This record gives sequence, C-alpha cells and structure tokens, in this order.
Amino acid sequence: MSTHVLRCDGAPVPIALSALPTTQTAAIPETSVVDTLLPVLAADSLPRLIVLGDDAALAAVLTHLMRTERLHVEIGYVPVDKTYGSRAYETGTGNAAAKRAIEGRATETPLIRDDTGTVLVGRATITGVDNSRLEGEAYVDDSLLFRGKVNAMLVSPTLHLPGVRAGIHKGLRKRRWIEGRAAQLGSPAALVTRDGIRGERPVPRSSFYRHDESWYLVR
Repeated sequence: MSTHVLRCDGAPVPIALSALPTTQTAAIPETSVVDTLLPVLAADSLPRLIVLGDDAALAAVLTHLMRTERLHVEIGYVPVDKTYGSRAYETGTGNAAAKRAIEGRATETPLIRDDTGTVLVGRATITGVDNSRLEGEAYVDDSLLFRGKVNAMLVSPTLHLPGVRAGIHKGLRKRRWIEGRAAQLGSPAALVTRDGIRGERPVPRSSFYRHDESWYLVR
C-alpha cells in the first residue's frame, strides 16, 4: 500500500504519522499539490492519502478528486481537534485518528456535494444576508423542513444512507434533524457557509445532495 500524508497549514504531526512521507500545503490544499501526489499514489493498487487538517481541507481534497474522477483513492482523515466532520464520520482526532487512518479499512461512504460542485464534509450553515434570519422554504427529499423565517438552516453528511441530514434553528429551540438524499432551499437571499468557508455572495437557492459515487473513508 502506498500511503502519503498531506499536512495542511503546518498542523502538528501525530507520532503515528511521523515516519510516513509527507507533503506540506496550505490550509486549503492547492489542487496542483494534490495532482503532484496522485501519480505517485497511482503506482500502487491501493493508494491511500491521509489528510492532516480540518474539515475545509478534507472537503477541498474530495472536491478535487470528485471533479477529476479519482474517488477510488482511499482517504484517511486526521483532524487535530474535534470538528463537525470528525463527529459525522467518527474518525477521532490526533494520534488516535492517525492510527486509524493507517491501520483502518476503507469503506464506501456517501459523498455529499452541493449545486456548485463543492463537497461538504462537516457542516453547512445557511443564514440570511449579514447573519439576518433566513427566509424561504426548504425540503429534505419530499419532507418540508421549514417555510417562513428561521435563524439558520443546518446541513450535514451522515455515515449511512441516505446520506444527508438537515435541521433548523428557530428561536431558542433547535428542531430535530430530517434525513434524506437531498436538502433543498429556496430563498430571496441566502448566505451559505460550507465547512467554515463563507460564500462570496447571496444565492436564491441552495441544494446539498448525495453524489452518484461514494468516497473511500478509512476508519
């Protein structure tokens, strides 16, 4: 097995990963760096890439693999601290996550993307402009999530099928999650933050849904 570590933004290296070949990159991995690694990994029948970083780093790697049709690469995820992604995928953190990324088995996992072609790893938060209340109508598959105004709409991936779950903040009460294959929102103006990365401009609609291919998460 060919295993390589992608170290993002100078993240501390767990002891379990210290002996593995490592490539440094920015907090959001540059696609050119990933492209340089892939031919090396492709020389092995079981390529494995370990992402040492946060949810946004993993999302960037998976987005690039999806867009270039390379989702066969096994991916280990090693966040330094707990993230929405580490909770959703039950990877653990630090050295425990590193050992799992090395010794674990890759399993097909639902890949969640949005209508911009960007992968979601941990949490999307959708609000109105300037953090105002979100106005609109949202569904998870055929189930109505909300109609009217809420503080925010939340979307996360799940380990199991159907793959997506969504919930809302309305006042001080958090409504239960609804699971499905897709979560869709229509709004006069919505601002989407994906894995901590805020969108550049408001949008009239947003959809998160299960991609037709899975990714291979090592756990």
